[in-house]
Amino acid sequence: MNVAKNARVAFQGERGAFSEEAAVRLLGEGISLVPRPTFEAAFSAIRDGVADYILAPIENSLAGPVHRSFDLLVDSRLNILAEVIIPIVHNLIAAPGASFDGIAVVESHPVALAQCERFFSAHPRLRRIATEDTAGSVRDVVRSGDRSRAAIAGRRAAEIYGGVILREHLEDNRENYTRFLLLSESAVVPENADKLSLVFQLDHRPGALYHALEPFARRNVNLMKIESRPVHGSPWQYRFYLDLQASRRDPEVAAALEELKQLVVDLRILGSYVSAPRSDSKKS
Repeated sequence: MNVAKNARVAFQGERGAFSEEAAVRLLGEGISLVPRPTFEAAFSAIRDGVADYILAPIENSLAGPVHRSFDLLVDSRLNILAEVIIPIVHNLIAAPGASFDGIAVVESHPVALAQCERFFSAHPRLRRIATEDTAGSVRDVVRSGDRSRAAIAGRRAAEIYGGVILREHLEDNRENYTRFLLLSESAVVPENADKLSLVFQLDHRPGALYHALEPFARRNVNLMKIESRPVHGSPWQYRFYLDLQASRRDPEVAAALEELKQLVVDLRILGSYVSAPRSDSKKS
């Protein structure tokens, strides 16, 4: 996808985070990267005037949906412009001069630690410490100069902070991918859009979900993903998030959406965009 030169792209985490890698893969090295400490800060970056776009993780092939991103997306009124999928390769990174035998503590985000269980089972002497961010863990370990500490993160974090990679591919499963969404306040539908994301609520009545999906099934529109999330402040009410193999530019899809409006509550089209190929490059 093409964006303006030096476009500002916000993401959650420190420099070197997997979100930063995803932003660069999607938009190129010419963008201006805007790290933000929390998901809330990332999603407010455009409103705060510090970014033009937001790059947010939405799901991991092993850990599942990133619920905080989804909830903030729905509440933000932002639009999906594009998606990118990158492989998640976990490396053991330490300060210069460190050796694997000298490492006693390994720090990283809880999800990264949990995805390296076989590594920790093989090395029970290593103590795990959960932190807020993978790349931030590398930054702290390298800056401390403590050769008994190490962090788990991507290769980009090691390059940015001057860390040394002691072990590669710590992840239990090599089929570990994260899908990220590029978000903007504007809604643009590419000519070659082939994916549609939407969200709606349903009344509590028998067959409500069946009837909501039927306009797409009748037109042979492929449902790629469906997920329910609780509506905050309304106990036992749920939103349904759908990904469809479709484009808003297709008249049949437009007709299905018109039918859907009559069947659901608070329908919102999140975006119509080009689906991302899975990147098979296992370089972090």
